[in-house]
Order: sequence, then C-alpha cells, then structure tokens
Amino acid sequence: MLKRAINLNSSSTNSDRMPMIDKQKSCEQYQNIAGTLLFIAGVVIFLGIITAETLYPGYNTAQNMISDLGATEPPNSIIVQPSATIFNSSMMICGLCIILSAYCIHRALYMKTVTLTIALFGIGALGVGIFPGNYGAVHGISALMTFIFGGLAAIMSYKVTTLPFRYFSVILGSIALLDLMLYYILGQASPFAIFGIGGLERWIAYPIALWVTGFGGYLMGSAEKSN
Repeated sequence: MLKRAINLNSSSTNSDRMPMIDKQKSCEQYQNIAGTLLFIAGVVIFLGIITAETLYPGYNTAQNMISDLGATEPPNSIIVQPSATIFNSSMMICGLCIILSAYCIHRALYMKTVTLTIALFGIGALGVGIFPGNYGAVHGISALMTFIFGGLAAIMSYKVTTLPFRYFSVILGSIALLDLMLYYILGQASPFAIFGIGGLERWIAYPIALWVTGFGGYLMGSAEKSN
C-alpha cells in the first residue's frame, strides 16, 4: 500500500511538472525566434545602408543624411535608383522583424516596458521605409520615433539582460539619445556636429543598430543555454 501511495504521489508530481516544462520550452522558442528576428533586422539595415550608399553617385556620409538614400526632403525631392528601393525595402523588412520580435519577447519574457519600446521602435522603422524623405513631416515623425524608442529600447533591455551586455545596451542607447537631444537643443553647436549632419545622424542610428544585432545574438545565445 505504501509503495502504491508513493508511486501515485510521484505520478501526480510529474504530471504537475509537465505544464511548467512545456511553458518553459515555449518561452525559450519565442526567445530564440525574437533573437533571430532582431539579428536579421540588424544585418539587413547595415547591409542595406552600405549597399544603397555605394550605388548612390556622389553620396557623402558626412553631408548626406541616411534618409536621403530613400528620397531627399521636399520640395524638389531627389530619388536615386536602385538606392531608394534598396534602402526603403531594408527599412520595411527591418521594421517588420522588430515588430514581430516584440511580440515574441512579450511571450517569452513578459516585460511590458521592453516589449512596448521595441514595438514602437519597429513601427517607426517601418514608417521610415513606407514614407521616404519626400513625404516630409510623416517621414520626420517616423524617423524621430525610430531614434527615440530605439534608444529607449536599448536602455530598457537592461531589465532582461545580464552583465556585461547590460552595460553595453545602456551605453549604446544613451549615446543615441544624447546625440539626438544635443542636436535638438544646440543644433550645429552640438559636439557631434563636427561629423557633419550625416555623421551626426549616424551616431544616433548606428549605436541603435549595433544594439539590435547584439541583443538578437544575446537572446539566441540565452535560449540555447537554457536548453
């Protein structure tokens, strides 16, 4: 009788553990997918910008803004192909990957502040691709949304990362937001203005893109360790 009771208790304990194990595996899968999507987004945006720049005659990374690759600001907007198609497509792919990753991160980590900032970051990036520079204000809002929430997402990710990557995330996000803030407050007197308007913008965009790629790798690695 005692042996039977022990077996029944053991069976009950194992059945209770099964849902927890399944939930953990599901979280790990979502985390792995989120990392993959973010890594793809980072690679696409870097290669998309580099490719568009090389195919744009006379493009100057110090004097031309990144968005000029898609279309320059109105009036008299200039659209150079195939650079415009490459850049705009890259931004749309990047934005969609980031938005989808936000959903997966929510399912895996249940951290609303991280999920929300990443989702808004992705929406902004998608908007940059859908509404190039010749759309004027709509493009400007999308770009500003990308920079602000991209920087905030990098900083907020400290809640779900460990050392030393946590420090790198905060530093990269802070650099982007500091550059953006100084530009709006000081204009051409900003210390980053020494790099030209194109260089200044890249000191906002590239730290965020580096974080996206790194965070993607971090999530994939963490999910693999859990297994």
